[in-house]
Amino acid sequence: MDELLDILDSEGKPTGTTAMKSQAHRKGLWHPTIHVWLYTREGKLLIQQRAKNKDTHPLLWDVSVAGHVGAGEDIAISAVREVAEEIGLNIDIGDLEKIGTFKSFHRHHDQLIDCEFHHTFLCELKVPLSDLIKQESEVEALTLIALAQFSEDIRTANQKKFVPYDLSYHETVIKAVRERLP
Repeated sequence: MDELLDILDSEGKPTGTTAMKSQAHRKGLWHPTIHVWLYTREGKLLIQQRAKNKDTHPLLWDVSVAGHVGAGEDIAISAVREVAEEIGLNIDIGDLEKIGTFKSFHRHHDQLIDCEFHHTFLCELKVPLSDLIKQESEVEALTLIALAQFSEDIRTANQKKFVPYDLSYHETVIKAVRERLP
């Protein structure tokens, strides 16, 4: 789905311009996105397998919820909206804990260049996996993975089953989740 996005400069500051998502990806224009990592008190992360029809990284495992921030949309409101859309979970802004904004560049091919600032949040998952309803067009599957297993997988050959992010990004998420466990 194409949508209007705010365009940022290479430092993540608003330029005052907008573009359609397709144009931003075609031209490699910087724009904001959200990532929400849901975790359980038992030390598990919710990960989603991207739908097979996705333009980028089909069928690879990814962050619990990710999405683009609409033009003029508040970052946290965007995160709440995306969680509801992608996995059918209603959360409040107060459930989100922002752990940082991460600059990400990935050239998939000449007509698809991701230049994004991932506004990244943690949120405790307080319902069973069976209560979640995946958005078929975005999500192939949902599963819980032990934090220790996820940590091992992203450092080994198993990393090829995940959307490629800088290792430091995943390490930041893992550390932040560990700090919140009992």
